[in-house]
Amino acid sequence: MPWSPRAALFWDLVLGVLGTLAFLIDLGADLWAASQYVLSGRYLWAALVLALLGLSSVALQLFSWVWLRADLSSPHAPKPPGHCLALLHVLQLGYLYRCVQGLQQGLLVWRQEVPTQFDLAYADFLSLDISMLRLFETFLEMTPQLTLVLAIMLQSGSAEYYQWVSICTSFVGISWALLDYHRALRTCLPSKPLLGLGASVIYFLWNLLLLWPRVLVVALFSALFPRCVALHFLGLWLVLLFWVWLQGTDFMPDPCSEWLYRATVATILYFSWFNVAEGRTRGRATIHLAFLLNDSLLLVVAWVTQSTWLPSGCLLQRLLPAAGACFLLGLALRLVYYRWLHPSCRWEPDQVDGTRGLHSLEGRQLPQNRRMAHLAKNFFPKGRDEAALPWKGEVNGVL
Repeated sequence: MPWSPRAALFWDLVLGVLGTLAFLIDLGADLWAASQYVLSGRYLWAALVLALLGLSSVALQLFSWVWLRADLSSPHAPKPPGHCLALLHVLQLGYLYRCVQGLQQGLLVWRQEVPTQFDLAYADFLSLDISMLRLFETFLEMTPQLTLVLAIMLQSGSAEYYQWVSICTSFVGISWALLDYHRALRTCLPSKPLLGLGASVIYFLWNLLLLWPRVLVVALFSALFPRCVALHFLGLWLVLLFWVWLQGTDFMPDPCSEWLYRATVATILYFSWFNVAEGRTRGRATIHLAFLLNDSLLLVVAWVTQSTWLPSGCLLQRLLPAAGACFLLGLALRLVYYRWLHPSCRWEPDQVDGTRGLHSLEGRQLPQNRRMAHLAKNFFPKGRDEAALPWKGEVNGVL
């Protein structure tokens, strides 16, 4: 192989290793923080950390298990027996199994002098699912954990070293998931428009700069009104879940698991924007931004009037202007990205998941990750004369 493709495969493999290590480090940091809370007698904080960790892990295993059962097997890509897969997911090891499987396939492709089209397509298939699961884990566990740690620090007026470690690992994990998700959607484009480093950096920055003020506002509200934040989350989550249902999502293989996806998307929308439906997204994104902005302003009013309750009240004079500046900068970068850097593409009837024609015999024998292809079709705008994605509702997997 020429050096460029081989180098690209090598960096894909390195990114996969780093992503897996980031997940394990964040998991270790959360368990370390929970143990420190137990040793210091703060059992409620330890229980909250472990509850968030457990709920997100169960959700990830359910997604992984449903996808594996729905995907068709192939002699070239066999799946372990059903009871082995079930045991792995019961033991909360399904996501790690997928990471190891993806690294093995990536190493196999990189070591081949001329990788087969099937091996390349199957490596993409696995990495796309891992990227989606990593994004779910980010907003189901890392972002709530970050909010919880900030609330504890603001309420107590002090910060322990293990809390700073948890904050750092959460920020690294969130940053990594956002970049990896953007990269995964990029691989699903049927026509490969150039998407440089600058576009990826700006995409990452506007997501992070808009996410940070939201996390800070919720953390401050949690520190002041710890008994009300659960009701606040539940109320907004139900509204967002109803909104997602109105958009008619069709991501999972069956109606029951589709509600798991909708519940997860509603949790993501509580913190950040996530597009789930086809068509022009400007209106929906504007409604969501206005909704979160109004809710955040109400929370700000609530904790500004009670700022004397916090031992770290002096920080509010710095945090409030910083959060406002981050929001305005993130909004400006978001407008810049969608105005000049967001690629549009033509979704050809015979081109899905990158480069393979589905109407050819070779294309029909390649793994096609239609889950992520469907999200990429929602994420990237369409050309005026584009055709619809073919064979809607077809079984995902090896065709």
